[in-house]
Amino acid sequence: MILVKVKEAAISFQDFMYRAPMKFRASIVDRVTLLNVSVRVESSGGRTAAGFGSMTLGNVWSFPSATLGYDQTLNAMKRLAMQFAVITESYDAAGDPIELNHHLEPLYLEAARSMPVGNTPIPPLCTLVVASAFDAAIHDAFGKLLGTNCYRTYGPDFLGHDLSRYLDARFQGEYLNQYVTVEPRPCLHVYHLAGALDPLTAGDLTARIDDGIPETLQEWVRADGVDHIKIKLDGNDLEWDIDRVLSVNAVLSELAEQKDWRYSLDFNERCQDAEYVIDCLARIRDGPPEAFARIEYVEQPTHRNLDAPGTPDMHEAARIKPVVIDESLVDYASLLRARELGYSGVALKACKGQTNALLMGAAAQKFGMFTCVQDLTCPGASLLQSIGLAAHIPTITAVESNARQYVPSANAGWAAKFPGVFRPENGMFRTAGMTGPGLGIVE
Repeated sequence: MILVKVKEAAISFQDFMYRAPMKFRASIVDRVTLLNVSVRVESSGGRTAAGFGSMTLGNVWSFPSATLGYDQTLNAMKRLAMQFAVITESYDAAGDPIELNHHLEPLYLEAARSMPVGNTPIPPLCTLVVASAFDAAIHDAFGKLLGTNCYRTYGPDFLGHDLSRYLDARFQGEYLNQYVTVEPRPCLHVYHLAGALDPLTAGDLTARIDDGIPETLQEWVRADGVDHIKIKLDGNDLEWDIDRVLSVNAVLSELAEQKDWRYSLDFNERCQDAEYVIDCLARIRDGPPEAFARIEYVEQPTHRNLDAPGTPDMHEAARIKPVVIDESLVDYASLLRARELGYSGVALKACKGQTNALLMGAAAQKFGMFTCVQDLTCPGASLLQSIGLAAHIPTITAVESNARQYVPSANAGWAAKFPGVFRPENGMFRTAGMTGPGLGIVE
């Protein structure tokens, strides 16, 4: 068994403007900062390897605040990244990537707790987003040290502990390789975003961007052949939400393409209670029958504090359609709490860490929960990591990706290396070329 120490950790940032704004919760997002992390690991035998990880610093999503501005929360994440580089580089114990994260994550969380922004603490979710690039880089370096894809390293030959160390006794004797595949799924459906501000047809446009990239849902369907649509909703305006779903359905139904349409509904945590979701689904079911039938799942509809008094119970809603936990899912305890509240699915995200996603994916499969992989407008290396994650979890057939819609400039230079990912065809990502060492990412 080979254990490694992190000997060096370096960070850099990249800034990109969106080609079109995205409405997120009550905010409008028009830019993104990427955190890039490079590490060097060393084995006990003196061999070394470099690894790379990248993640978008989604501060509006991971650090929402009614009192702090965009720059304040973004700068807090940048300061965290600088501190995490020091913590990662100075950690002196050796381990496999899962074990290293097991020890480093509490140190990251402790550091974040000591770095509030004024009187506002940094949320654990925000901490995970920053830490995810470091975790990805370590997984990448470990695989490259071994000269193999990281998804071949998740069994007892390479991991020092079974899953019971990181989850509970129900996983005694089980390893991650029982829940991930060695080879990636060859193709994955693209879950395309229909944002609240996004035009559905040319008639919805007030002015064209004219940059050669599709600008309406109709144009995206014709260009990329997408058939899985994530619909952003308000969560606080029932009539608007119902109309939006039915409008998307009407536009797609009118297209000449005959597709097996699938929808996910994202209320952005703004629903006050589960009854809102139940009423919305009931009203959609009263419309064209195919509209309701096409809904695949509902993303976390209410607030992210699962321990708050009066937290909505999702059992009844989840009997209608799968309801997945997303923003609240930060660790195994939160997954168990979500199950108690009736959530029937789990949204996995690379932005919460490769280790976290693998462990939560294993638990979700063990418990028979619906699983999906969602986005944080991930471009470049972070998109490759996200697609790699989805392609190696056997229960997942689609992955959300919207950087190509909103920030395609951040994908520049990647398409030639991974055309099947950055130029989807017939609504599908193709994973050919993603089986190289580490995370399969060539910087």
